[in-house]
Amino acid sequence: MATEALAAVPHLTTALDGPLQQIETQLLEQQVVIESWLRRQWTLTRAPFYSSVDLRNAGFKLAPVDTNLFPAGFNNLNPSLMPLCIQAIQAAVDRLCPTAANILLVPESHSRNLFYLESVARLADILRQSGFTVRLASLAPDFEAPQEHTLPSGQTLRIEPPRREGRRIGLPDFDPCMVLLNNDLAGGRPEILEDLEQVVVPPLGLGWSNRLKSRHFAHYQSVASEFGELIGLDPWLLDPLSRNCGEIDFMKREGEDCLARNTDALLQAIAVKYAEYGIDRDPYVVIKADAGTYGMGIMTAHSADDVRALNRKQRTRMAASKGGSSVSRVILQEGVYTFETWNGAVAEPVVYMIDRFVVGGFYRVHTARGANENLNAPGMHFEPLAFADSCTTPDHAQVPDADPNRFYAYGVIARLALLAAARELAEH
Repeated sequence: MATEALAAVPHLTTALDGPLQQIETQLLEQQVVIESWLRRQWTLTRAPFYSSVDLRNAGFKLAPVDTNLFPAGFNNLNPSLMPLCIQAIQAAVDRLCPTAANILLVPESHSRNLFYLESVARLADILRQSGFTVRLASLAPDFEAPQEHTLPSGQTLRIEPPRREGRRIGLPDFDPCMVLLNNDLAGGRPEILEDLEQVVVPPLGLGWSNRLKSRHFAHYQSVASEFGELIGLDPWLLDPLSRNCGEIDFMKREGEDCLARNTDALLQAIAVKYAEYGIDRDPYVVIKADAGTYGMGIMTAHSADDVRALNRKQRTRMAASKGGSSVSRVILQEGVYTFETWNGAVAEPVVYMIDRFVVGGFYRVHTARGANENLNAPGMHFEPLAFADSCTTPDHAQVPDADPNRFYAYGVIARLALLAAARELAEH
């Protein structure tokens, strides 16, 4: 079966040239225990169809800061990773819909974003090479006729208006077995997708109209605690501390005092851990919309005064998320430094998974941002991770900070975030 040929984490090169820290050494030493534990978890809780996880590596701490269940960067994966992607897709579809032959892929509606459309084209190509017939449909309400997009890569992408008959959705001459969403549903749950008899993945309840980051990281906190107990590691080394307030209105400055108090409390909690580990860095907090993506609705605070001192432009930026959706809830998250670099620029690894398998990743790089800033911002670019050689597992015979070993650590933490997302999935 395809799943048997998949390695836990591919053997990839990394950009970091700093010293390997204790956490990575411990993960390598406990590899057998870790892999056994993760295999057991997947028998208890089904993994999402696909996901990507943004990591931050501070050396003393390696933690996820975002988990995306509608990943949009397949074009940034190294082409050499295609065999892993194909095997993982086959395993995922076999588990969800063993008789599937036709897949309807539903992308985001912002069709003018060529970078995103390149990702959709790569995803469609992976699905086709996995043995499925793939057609694309748009959920945009004013989408009435097929559109073709010629992409910079030379590919042509055809997107069509879907139609619904009874409890099935499809195209005039195409009846799909499965609907694959690459649309995060930030604008709400489309009626055309409700109560279908076809398999819809990810489930509608995992779109940003329902999902909250605070809920995800509550699950992640539990996962990190279980994992820390398993291998004898302080969960804080893997888990960003977080807090959240109730309703907030940035434009009316309602909820500002609560936000400032929680910022101060979180900074103090981080300072206690820094003192415990002798870390000579300034704690900081990242405040972001509790629902949403695309790097919108994010700010950094080094003190409670930073929250109270927001000017109108800053409050306007925090008040809206993707598609103009208003931000009424935020999550306060411990800021995790990144000491990854790529040609001297600050970088952070993004790990891609299909089903429960790591299939690769890339570095998000920003030449104008610092180690304590959000890199998911205009001006970023991506550097694909490439295979180091033909090996597919950590090499214990090499020095501990060999490239494949470092990526193994990334793969472990990313799969812990995936397990947290799986527990979210189990609630829907």
